[in-house]
Amino acid sequence: MTYDDAASAGHAPGSKGYRRLLAALFFIGVATFAQLYSPQGLLPLIAEEQQVTADQAALMVSAATLGLALGVIPWSYVGDRIGRKPAMGLAISLACVLAVVVVLMPGLWPALIVRFFEGFMLGGVPALAIAYLNEEVSRGAAAAAAGTYVSGTTLGGLAGRIIAAPVGEQWGWKPGMLVVAAIAVACVALFLWLAPSAREFAPKRTTFGQAVSALTGNLRSRVLWVLYIQGFLTMGGFVAMYNYVTFHLAGAPFHMPLWLISLIFLVYLAGTFSSPRAGRIASRWGRKPVLLTGNLVMMLGVALTLIPHISTILAGMVLLTGGFFAAHAVASGWAGSAAAAGRAQSASLYNLGYYAGSSVFGFVGGSFLHLAGWPGTVGMVLGLAALATAAAAMVLPRD
Repeated sequence: MTYDDAASAGHAPGSKGYRRLLAALFFIGVATFAQLYSPQGLLPLIAEEQQVTADQAALMVSAATLGLALGVIPWSYVGDRIGRKPAMGLAISLACVLAVVVVLMPGLWPALIVRFFEGFMLGGVPALAIAYLNEEVSRGAAAAAAGTYVSGTTLGGLAGRIIAAPVGEQWGWKPGMLVVAAIAVACVALFLWLAPSAREFAPKRTTFGQAVSALTGNLRSRVLWVLYIQGFLTMGGFVAMYNYVTFHLAGAPFHMPLWLISLIFLVYLAGTFSSPRAGRIASRWGRKPVLLTGNLVMMLGVALTLIPHISTILAGMVLLTGGFFAAHAVASGWAGSAAAAGRAQSASLYNLGYYAGSSVFGFVGGSFLHLAGWPGTVGMVLGLAALATAAAAMVLPRD
């Protein structure tokens, strides 16, 4: 069966299977990204308690995203062998166990090691979710369905940040992360209950040569290279903004308490709103204009945070988040549907770039903050987004 045939034979919009699949992917998106980003709202607390710098504290996020980046490709082959749903269930369950182990570690550096392995396990979800979706829904619904999955990831990111921070301010950063882990466990149970069994998937054994061929086949496509770079650059800038805006607002001239700063993560709802709508618009008007528009809105939002006024910074973060997730919803689905070789491997390469960017620039943004203050971090992010936009404009087809 060809990829096109498998996509067209899937669940149609409005069917019971379609609704259950989207709900299941929504919940596993929440479980994954709540755990991944729960330390982000706690970074000032971690830095103070552990007596480390802002960029060292941000390693609590970068260690996990690095593990995730390295995990997506191995998990894609596990999914080829045992099935997308069983592999995702195994990966997220192991991640929940490691999330509890993190809070039992005696200091920051041992916790970072466990966070790396937690991220590696979390990599099973983004490695397989889009491939599972593209195989099991009809072709015309794929872009909109990908947007719904991404909206679950935005709510997960929001829940992880906004719940962990106030709990952490009262009882410490470890209890804050533990509460988020408990919420993730509940979401995993819902995923396992709701996710329909695959109808279009056929297990296969992959030799080393075949594995290399599936990866290199995708890397021969200029379009796919640009999509992978898009994820690397824009996700790196996005995470850097959220890592260090907490330090910006906690310092002069704002001096805001952590519980109040955590409310800025409510703007994640802009991504929950924009990602499914971007998918639907892309289905009608084409992916490229939606992706480019999302990048430009993101850049406008980043620039607005330079104005030292709380309401303007908040507006900037809303635009940054909405624009970023609109572009990401389009790019992530496009990387799967445009696969030149293995679909799961193409999605995994996108996620490798996406989370490698998060790990690298989520840390490097702290160096810019140290050297040039908030304008330094903002300048770095604008440069990354501008480069991604230029590459997409020049290479991607209108689709």
